Amino acid sequence: MHKLISELRRLYLLSGQESDETLFARQLNGEASCVVDLANSNGDTRALVIDFNKRADGQHWERLRDVAHALQTDLGLPAPAVSVSGGNSYRLWLSLESNVTAAQAKEFLALLHKAYFPDEQIGIIQAAVELPPCLHEASGLWAAFINPGMGASFADELGLEMTPPLAAQAAFLEGLSSATAAEFLHALAQLQKKDEVEPVAPLAARTPAGLLLKDATLEDIVQFLHERHIEPTFRHLLPK
Repeated sequence: MHKLISELRRLYLLSGQESDETLFARQLNGEASCVVDLANSNGDTRALVIDFNKRADGQHWERLRDVAHALQTDLGLPAPAVSVSGGNSYRLWLSLESNVTAAQAKEFLALLHKAYFPDEQIGIIQAAVELPPCLHEASGLWAAFINPGMGASFADELGLEMTPPLAAQAAFLEGLSSATAAEFLHALAQLQKKDEVEPVAPLAARTPAGLLLKDATLEDIVQFLHERHIEPTFRHLLPK
């Protein structure tokens, strides 16, 4: 458990902000949910979280995938983490090395939304969130970080039927990095420029080699986990 909490702190929690390990342990038993405020009293944050709600046309995964690619290819930011909520949405988690103000966070997310997915009705600012993995009480499914290469397999049921292995959860996060202050400001400037000049063309499903969100086979996922000395369990991914 310590490794997973360490990764969550490294990527998303504010400096000096501590997670309650006792509460987190109860959460993993399905007893409670660990809700964490991602912003301080001034609204400063170092984690940007975007929900992509389930769509009637079934394109919610493709939309998240394309926005994740744009963050990396167009804006030069590190790969975000991806999770399923256990309820009705996917989530993108973008980590920042330094705090940004509430105004900067709102401007960045509003411009990103306008440029790449303006037709999507989403909640942009997530002030307080439940840290995965946790049980969604209404659905009975588990929220969890997922390997993006297998994201499409969750499109119909946005959660796991079983408690996800903690080692695998930590492994999905340990390879991620936080955007530096310079990278964030550059990305924000790019979005401001796009907003001033012309609308962005519709996103294409492009996946340059080496990106985290490339299409992955089951063998790729198994190799990824074996390299970290983790024995994968995929029973909860099989269709009913």
